[in-house]
Amino acid sequence: MDYITLFGLKLNIDPVALNLFGFKIFWYGIIIATGFGLAVIYGFKKAKKFDIDTDRLVDAVLVTAPAAIVGARLYYVLFSGLPLTQFFEIRNGGLAILGAVIFASISAVIMCRIRKLNIIDVLDLAALGFLIGQSIGRWGNFVNQEAYGSLTGSSWFGMTGSRIQADMGTTALVHPCFLYESLWCAGGFLLLHTLSKNRKFKGQLATLYLVWYGFGRFFIEGLRTDSLYIGDSFIRISQLLSALMVIAGIIIYILLYLKAKKKVPQPEYVPMFNNETDEKETINESEENENGDNH
Repeated sequence: MDYITLFGLKLNIDPVALNLFGFKIFWYGIIIATGFGLAVIYGFKKAKKFDIDTDRLVDAVLVTAPAAIVGARLYYVLFSGLPLTQFFEIRNGGLAILGAVIFASISAVIMCRIRKLNIIDVLDLAALGFLIGQSIGRWGNFVNQEAYGSLTGSSWFGMTGSRIQADMGTTALVHPCFLYESLWCAGGFLLLHTLSKNRKFKGQLATLYLVWYGFGRFFIEGLRTDSLYIGDSFIRISQLLSALMVIAGIIIYILLYLKAKKKVPQPEYVPMFNNETDEKETINESEENENGDNH
């Protein structure tokens, strides 16, 4: 039985949740599915607020969900050096969230074009769903004892476990990077959920997601010991993409804000003094006409 220690608590956790007729169902898959399910429920409840037709949204979700899984696995396989023959062996882990976000976003744009949905509205809504799914899904890494960081001096906040100790060769505590990212995404969701009640412009939430998640992931990725690298370089692919997300998010946010600001109708300017002058001239003309009639 595997064990994990976090916050000083030792938990015995078997990665296999159920064993049905010889078929193993892992906690990792259950947790990922739970995060996805809650994200979908939230999205459909908020769809009307974003002027999105829920019937058409169903079609988009049915395509983007499997695309996200394919993207998450493909990203991991390509950058981890695994042979493509192991593509379908995902029950023990091996999904990259950034791959899921990229493939889900691309497929969402395509489906929006096909089903006549406003792409920016859907991406705004999807940003909230991503944060829900990511915040919950990271706990799948906890069960699998993956996505952890380097050694930490904290005797209270660090974590360890049977698999971690086998990989690291030490009983010292490591950074619980999965927890950092889970909390970061939860905070991002609360922020964007609050802002969604009064969106200033279309695309505001999607761009803020890029900035928020990219910023946090950049620093958290720097702590991890299982990062995926570009070839034989020292460049962490997820850290590079996170930096690009932040830059792109800031630039697009500014452009969309300026575009929305131009569309705001300006009140018509009425010169105050010209009105007075016109009124005086009208009064004078009336008096002259009356005097002319009297003569």
